[in-house]
Amino acid sequence: MQRIKGVLFEPVGALAEFPSDQFLQIGARLYGRKKRSNPSGSRSYWHLLNLIETAGKAFDESERQLVEALEVQAVQASSPYEDVLPALSLLKEMGVELFLTSSLSNTATRHFLERFRFNEFFRTVCNRDNAGSVKAAPLACAIAATALRPDEFIFLTDTLEGLKVGNLVGVNTVLMMNDPDEARRLARHNPAGIVSLHELPDFIRIVAAEKRA
Repeated sequence: MQRIKGVLFEPVGALAEFPSDQFLQIGARLYGRKKRSNPSGSRSYWHLLNLIETAGKAFDESERQLVEALEVQAVQASSPYEDVLPALSLLKEMGVELFLTSSLSNTATRHFLERFRFNEFFRTVCNRDNAGSVKAAPLACAIAATALRPDEFIFLTDTLEGLKVGNLVGVNTVLMMNDPDEARRLARHNPAGIVSLHELPDFIRIVAAEKRA
């Protein structure tokens, strides 16, 4: 692994716990999916992204308004992890560049940053709107805004779909092990993993020390 110079954060699952209901509602109302209960906001979110990607078309105005409204509701109901602020502060002190890369709309990502006062930490914000698509597009948008190589980035995710996207883009994917059962299920993919954002600065330091050795 190359020395890590940047971290890509998807708000859903990497910075905060999100509810599943709003993402399930979007899937049901736009794509006719049955609204089945799913306790994992992250898995519901990534499942919705697969639906959006497969549909392959932009939202019309009424669809855009519906999706944005439900995404903002999801942000409003989300809860940031208690270790986010200390970890972001320390990473910034270390000189690591931080990027918000999300398949949420621009309206929802801005609301997230403003609600939790995270604006100061992120050099670049790439989302569904300014990246032009979902999943890999926001990551590629952030990478293109720098002189860094993909292998100098970490992308934090807590789902298999996120791991696949990170690997596709060529960044180093690190699993946020929020759910022990989900982490065990994903262990066969041999991801690097952390159980808390408190561990991320040390993870980056260890990688840097290994490169110097």
